[in-house]
Amino acid sequence: MVPPEYQEPETSFNAEVEAGLQLNSGNNETKNFNGRTYLTYDSLKTKQEATLKAYYAADGSESTSEKYELYIQSNYKLDSGYVFGRGEFTWDEYGSYTRISTISTGYGFDLIKNYTTKLSLEAGPGYRYDQPQASTTEPNPDDNRDVILRTAAKYSVKLQEYTSFNADVTAETGLENNTLTLDMSYKNTFIQDWAFKIGMNVKYTEVVPEDSKKTDTVTTFNLLYTFQ
Repeated sequence: MVPPEYQEPETSFNAEVEAGLQLNSGNNETKNFNGRTYLTYDSLKTKQEATLKAYYAADGSESTSEKYELYIQSNYKLDSGYVFGRGEFTWDEYGSYTRISTISTGYGFDLIKNYTTKLSLEAGPGYRYDQPQASTTEPNPDDNRDVILRTAAKYSVKLQEYTSFNADVTAETGLENNTLTLDMSYKNTFIQDWAFKIGMNVKYTEVVPEDSKKTDTVTTFNLLYTFQ
């Protein structure tokens, strides 16, 4: 007999794998495959997170969109808040910037944390390298290197027992360029470890190469599986 108040014990390791349909607007106007893998290990004093995203689209045998993103963050927990080190790496063959690498560090804390709602804030300095897409006026553009201030707000709320909403806002303010990214998702669990997920990522870049758009939007409809 299992008591009604019994819950499965929490584990330090968690993983999510998702894949599905992708709709792009902005510099890319395509529909095709996307996938995401998220890994986290949360111990008493540290938390390690890694996210890998892949986007691919093709028109017949010709690739029209190919993008890969890797995010790695390590947190060391303090009595109040945590300090972190973070790396973000983007390879985008058809974006306004084909290569983007950002390394940052700083301090974060939970402004709100309870059973249903969590709001975390982060801030700290960083360094960004990006390689602009070639254009007709600049076939061989120079790489950009910039010192930045990165600020982020991470919000999650459990709407009902099987549904949740997440929204992350990240701003990178630099001497040469500024970016603002909004990443939102809605997840509905329909079987124990399976969920349907709708996501939207909007990124605004203030300075872009000629013939490029400042705003990129990616909308995804995915099937997600959670390993615990």
